[in-house]
Amino acid sequence: MTQFHSDEYISFLKSVNLENMYKSTKQMNQFNVGDDCPVFDGLYQFCQFSAGGSIGSAIKLNHNETDIAVNWAGGLHHAKKSGASGFCYVNDIVLAILELLKYHPRVLYIDIDIHHGDGVEEAFYTTDRVMCVSFHKFGEYFPGTGDIRDVGAGKGKHYSVNFPLKDGVDDFNYENVFKPVIQKVI
Repeated sequence: MTQFHSDEYISFLKSVNLENMYKSTKQMNQFNVGDDCPVFDGLYQFCQFSAGGSIGSAIKLNHNETDIAVNWAGGLHHAKKSGASGFCYVNDIVLAILELLKYHPRVLYIDIDIHHGDGVEEAFYTTDRVMCVSFHKFGEYFPGTGDIRDVGAGKGKHYSVNFPLKDGVDDFNYENVFKPVIQKVI
């Protein structure tokens, strides 16, 4: 997990539990663990399973052992390098992409969650090796990021593509936005 996350953050996740969390208030605030990312029994094991499922999937893809890999316990795209966010403790997607980059020069990440994939975009915002494309709800909606003008920086400029969508988008309209955008990206 420390391929992406800070050692200090992972050590905290490993050590915090329901019995000692009240003694760790400073660290809980530092790592954004609490309100929407509460401590629970088996927290660290959950993080291991989520991260391990996605990393394992990427390894199978890298070795041509499968064409499609799904981690049903994954998709935790809000977690940051040194903190939890939006019910996400460990960013298994970033970890899987890092594994894919060991064998592939570039990776295309497409996020179709209602929330902007801020943690993944932030992790790769300055690289041209990962193209992040996010279709998400527009406006005052968690996490409040993913403006259409957010396109990456440095070597990563134009490698972040955000498509904020308004309420009421139906399947027909979604497809009419999604297909041309992805065709242009590819």
